[in-house]
Amino acid sequence: MLDLYGNQIGSRLLLGTARYPSPAVLAEAVKRSGTDIVTVSLRRETAGGRNGGAFFEMIRALGVRVLPNTAGCHGVSEAVLTAKMAREVFQTNWIKLEVIGNHDTLQPDVFALVEAARILGSEGFEVFPYTTDDLVVAERLLEAGCKVLMPWCAPIGTAAGPLNLSALRTMRAHFPDVPLIVDAGIGRPSHATIVMELGFDAVLLNTAVAGAGDPAAMAEAFAKAIDAGRQAFGAGMLEPRDMAVPSTPVIGKAVFA
Repeated sequence: MLDLYGNQIGSRLLLGTARYPSPAVLAEAVKRSGTDIVTVSLRRETAGGRNGGAFFEMIRALGVRVLPNTAGCHGVSEAVLTAKMAREVFQTNWIKLEVIGNHDTLQPDVFALVEAARILGSEGFEVFPYTTDDLVVAERLLEAGCKVLMPWCAPIGTAAGPLNLSALRTMRAHFPDVPLIVDAGIGRPSHATIVMELGFDAVLLNTAVAGAGDPAAMAEAFAKAIDAGRQAFGAGMLEPRDMAVPSTPVIGKAVFA
């Protein structure tokens, strides 16, 4: 089980709810993924006169836990206000905190992120910060009160997969007791397996599932890949070797003169 702020979570796949072809496709993807948590952007679903209320009711009907997020926010005050609005709508202290600093890469503004996390933590929020794989930033977020970290493995929506395995491996080793959820940049089930084999606790996906030809089938594929990676990590994988090692013993084999 995955422990997130004292809550025991069965599935290690967190699923985003944006950009699906239809609510019915989203509902089927959630069902086949087996996820216990979906993320929802308050700003995205209420922007431009969209009927956010109906969408939020549909999300509640899925029977899974909602993790609201501050997607689209570019400053501390904007992110904090959005988080407070999300708490009122969804009646939860959970918030996935995003404070974007670069329009092209959607990389987090880590300085604003830490400040916003500190403010929200002091007001009773349980913060899930979308961050980079930088150890110093991670330390500052933990000092600000975060008990979960969500490092990216590539820019949002790129489907590039883990670009810096060394950094991710170091982060896992440096914070052995902190729940680490890889967020952003995963495009294939094999990418998810790779990060789970490193010992990460969970994966958050959106674009890779919502943008697939068959989102429901892809959600199921990711769920299986994540389970496989987690099981492999727990089983203790064989490390790469510099030399070949025969699987058949050489001692006792027949010798022909």
